[in-house]
Amino acid sequence: MILENDGIRLRAVEPEDLELLYLWENDETNWKQSNTLVPYSRYILKKYIAGSHKSIYETGQLRLMIDVLPDERTVGTIDLYDFDHFHNRAGVGILIADHADRKKGYASAALVCLTAYAFDTIGLHQLWCNILENNTESMQLFTHHGFEICGARKEWIRTGNGYETEFNLQFINPKK
Repeated sequence: MILENDGIRLRAVEPEDLELLYLWENDETNWKQSNTLVPYSRYILKKYIAGSHKSIYETGQLRLMIDVLPDERTVGTIDLYDFDHFHNRAGVGILIADHADRKKGYASAALVCLTAYAFDTIGLHQLWCNILENNTESMQLFTHHGFEICGARKEWIRTGNGYETEFNLQFINPKK
């Protein structure tokens, strides 16, 4: 299966994921990275899950759950968002929810799977992401997998301590 790699599996969102998504989407420590300002209701998340069977061409996004094998424990999500069919590009976002599950290679394996799927199956020309200057782990992850810094938005994101610079990275499909 193309969506398995190094002990993880990427899978579609299921109704049983509602409580996990509710917890993760409403964890304020994740909001700065995702530019979220308000909590999500269970109702909205149920509607999202109910429509998650639609293709990326219909919705402009794709969320996949990251399961650790062999026990299939769900540790996070990986997303394609702001899908642009005309220009064949999409943004990438990753969440490994529990700090105890970070730095174990799950995000790296998931990014390898998603990149292969995006380039080989969907036919994208490029992927991009935005990373805040203090998020060194994400910067290392993405640059290790071929993403290059192509710009910076200085003092772009307001935080409780002032403003942070946001780096823009992109990865052009090497096969095209």
